[in-house]
Amino acid sequence: MTIAELMRQPSAWLAVGAGEGPVVSSRIRLARNVKDAAFPGWAGAEECERLWNRIEPAVRRVASLQPAESLAMGALDELERQILFERHLISREQAEKTKGSGLILRRDESLSAMVNEEDHLRLQGMRPGLSLRAIWEEVDRLDTEIEQRIEYAFSPKLGYLTACPTNVGTGMRASVMLHLPGLVLMNEINPVIKGMGKIGLAVRGLWGEGTEATGNMFQISNQMTLGDTEEQIVAVIEQIVQEIVEHERNARERLLERRETVVRDHVGRAYGILSHAHILTSKEALDLLSGLRLGIDLGILSTVSRRVVDELMLLTQPGHLQKLESKALKPKERDRYRARLVRERLTGSDRRRGEQIKE
Repeated sequence: MTIAELMRQPSAWLAVGAGEGPVVSSRIRLARNVKDAAFPGWAGAEECERLWNRIEPAVRRVASLQPAESLAMGALDELERQILFERHLISREQAEKTKGSGLILRRDESLSAMVNEEDHLRLQGMRPGLSLRAIWEEVDRLDTEIEQRIEYAFSPKLGYLTACPTNVGTGMRASVMLHLPGLVLMNEINPVIKGMGKIGLAVRGLWGEGTEATGNMFQISNQMTLGDTEEQIVAVIEQIVQEIVEHERNARERLLERRETVVRDHVGRAYGILSHAHILTSKEALDLLSGLRLGIDLGILSTVSRRVVDELMLLTQPGHLQKLESKALKPKERDRYRARLVRERLTGSDRRRGEQIKE
């Protein structure tokens, strides 16, 4: 599978055209390391290459990943690695690596394994909606299959040993991506974020640690992996996410009841700018597309399909945009091409549906 072929299918983290609601997708990652081998950050280039040659064939053949694809970072250019990052298949750190690092994935992107990122293995499962339990079953099965081929670094006292101490134990990070424009517009998001911190959960932006909530997208995940079982971690995240979803739905209802003109103006301005702009940054595009997504969910915008909005949230990112244009683009050029792409997609949607914003 080439990167171009990958781009022609929906991303596992964003189910294009999925039903309305705040929950975008769920993800589980497991950190694992090879017994008696230096962590990637300490290993030299030759040792990482040797580990890749040992790990790749073993992981690629496991049943859970079939049909499997293997992508060595050294065989990909910078743009192709950026696309994998934008699809949440690799981390920003791995996107900067080359030889001795790679990605093995099932073709539908729902299961994958990063090799020689921070740890020797980062197993990952992604699905749309709130589906942590189903993902955990798949990732657990994948983990078991790999452990039959590769002996992990494990301590009877501490659990799985990892490069970062915060991952020691289960090695699990369970996260849910949420679209929370209602709480943001009602100025109620900060208390929610503070509340998450008090109970030991992390709130990050769209692109993970250290990023802001572009497009009103927030990732909720566990911070501790030592002391709780995987089932307990999943149960806690699911419970908290359901509570946040209820808060978001209430916020959206109150927006329509108390600030209807404001929310209609928010959606209308987003639509007006996106359908007429000639310069758009990637952040601006995501923030405005968030407004369209909210308008569709609230039933006040019918000119654009949810599918078009979801596609644009991914295709307007720098890597995807440049791949679509089949050439490298400078930042200002990307802003122009991005605006043109959005105008064309929204106008095409208008012509197909021939509807207007409901008054």
